[in-house]
Amino acid sequence: MATVKQIQLRLQRSKKKLTRLNKEVTATKGNIKKLESALKKAKAADMAAKAKKKKPAAKKRPVAAAKSKKSAAKKKTVKKRKTAAKKK
Repeated sequence: MATVKQIQLRLQRSKKKLTRLNKEVTATKGNIKKLESALKKAKAADMAAKAKKKKPAAKKRPVAAAKSKKSAAKKKTVKKRKTAAKKK
């Protein structure tokens, strides 16, 4: 059986350990809060960057350039049909 002094010593050590652990828990909670706020900021920055990239991607060709390409393609097909008809 343990003596009174041994029990007191164990009790003191346990109390010291508990206070040390409580300090560590408090510090860890503070670190977690800091990291969570940094994560929110990083996510917001990513979303802003993605939104910024999407805007310039919606470029359209001028109407005149699109028409000229289509007409050039039509001319080629008409030419091919004429040559095919001549061969027959």
